Amino acid sequence: MSVKLRKRKNSDGTTSLRLDIYNDGERRIETLKHLQLKKPSTILDRENNKKKLQQAEEIAIARASELQAQDYSMVSEAGKKTIVVDWMQNYVNGYKKKDVRNMQGVLNRFKTFLNEENKTGLTFGNLVPLLIEDFIDYLDSISTGEGAKSFYSRFKKMVKQAYRKNLIKINPIDHVEKKLKGNAKKKDILTLPELKILAATPTESDQVKKAFLFCCVTGLRWIDVKNLKWSSINLENKQMNVQQIKTDENVSTPLNDTAIQLLKQAGKKEDHVFSLPSANGANKTLKAWVKRAKIDKAITWHNARHSFGTNLIFNDVDILTASKLLGHTSMKHTQRYVKASQEMKEAATDKVNFDL
Repeated sequence: MSVKLRKRKNSDGTTSLRLDIYNDGERRIETLKHLQLKKPSTILDRENNKKKLQQAEEIAIARASELQAQDYSMVSEAGKKTIVVDWMQNYVNGYKKKDVRNMQGVLNRFKTFLNEENKTGLTFGNLVPLLIEDFIDYLDSISTGEGAKSFYSRFKKMVKQAYRKNLIKINPIDHVEKKLKGNAKKKDILTLPELKILAATPTESDQVKKAFLFCCVTGLRWIDVKNLKWSSINLENKQMNVQQIKTDENVSTPLNDTAIQLLKQAGKKEDHVFSLPSANGANKTLKAWVKRAKIDKAITWHNARHSFGTNLIFNDVDILTASKLLGHTSMKHTQRYVKASQEMKEAATDKVNFDL
């Protein structure tokens, strides 16, 4: 059992670093792509190369330690034989919670990552912290906004379940030091004047139009408005009571005059309030509608909820009330609307500048 750091000169003058790993009579090569050494032409290049080489040496030592740790039964006998993605697929196939699509999504990404790393037969014996850190880098490289964090949280959930099932005796996630960058992509907000423009602009589907505007003044998510039934609406008391599908939270929302106008007359309690197509179909209609209204913003259905939250704060609704209306389980989720509202106010004051 050994791990040796190797260097290989490339035709462009750079130097690739790789690990030759020998274990149980098998040899495998791990290329450290992120630590490629530049052809040194300045003092700074030499310093950077020196730092990268030191990192590579530290990784080699860590890899050797992980191999040694496996010999001391970090992994059960079943775990040594079990292919990680096969076990995870069986887990997802039997998964009954509402985020099953996200669970499958991260597993698909993990499969692609392993294919690219030539590690398709990975067993739990080789699911080590440094490999997981490489997967974190991969998620960061292919994801936008908070997508990487969302997927990684579900990946951790599957690894934890494998730990509970005694496939691994130590949860490798506990020893992962790398953090996801996962910077949230700034989401466009529809202001009240823009919502008025949208309302006055025709679109192919009157149901999509009404449902989207309804979300903009109530904060409903797509999945909630898609499943909204008249049994949740009380037009007489101007009240809506919804159990959010994503969080299971019961949210009571007063309906303002705009929402009442969009609903008009109540239907049968068991009927859906809006007759909507698929999410993709609704977003295509929405995109064309926004373009026809000459609003130069990237708008999807979820922007309706963000617009509702931001417009609440912008119009001086306190953050606690806004949080309750949105059905947030934590105030930290509402804080993003405070920042967006502040940016809107700053942009508004910029319009009244004049030269002195």
